[in-house]
Amino acid sequence: MKKIGIYGASGHGKVVADIASLLGYTYIFIDDGKNEYIDFATYQKRYNYPIAWGIGDNATRAALAQRVSEQITLIHPQAMVSNSAKIAPGCVVMAGVVINADAKIGEGTIINTGSIIEHDCKIGKFCHIAPNCALAGGVEVDNRSFIGIGSCVIPQIKIGKESIIGAGSVVLKDVPPKVIAYGNPAKIKGYL
Repeated sequence: MKKIGIYGASGHGKVVADIASLLGYTYIFIDDGKNEYIDFATYQKRYNYPIAWGIGDNATRAALAQRVSEQITLIHPQAMVSNSAKIAPGCVVMAGVVINADAKIGEGTIINTGSIIEHDCKIGKFCHIAPNCALAGGVEVDNRSFIGIGSCVIPQIKIGKESIIGAGSVVLKDVPPKVIAYGNPAKIKGYL
């Protein structure tokens, strides 16, 4: 059996563990903050298998990736991914996701349950596309951005680095870096 470490043992980690099991992996949970799981230093000494990310927070995944020698991408068997799509190491693609032609997904990104990433989208590193989002063709999402559950983004929109789009938003215009935007239509409501 193939072996991996799942870094993070909370809710998101449990879903990642389910995907790993479906794909035939055995796994060890790694969590530096919980005594019932192995910490990363011990994991490196004893096992050092490739890492799948069980952490939902973008900044935390990005910071921890500096310590990891090998990341593995997990794609749920019920996800549909185009042969021409490119998915970098360290991604998790959940059940019911559709990733269409020539889409590019950056390192350490989560594409959560039931989301649609249409043709020619570019999703940066360590992003999180929450459940049931729809990103139309040519959308660009820069590094460490978060698109909240049930949000829709129309074609060719650019979402800046480290921005947060609130749940249920409809994004009709470009969103600058480091802002919080939400609503229908989405409007800037704060700065990070």
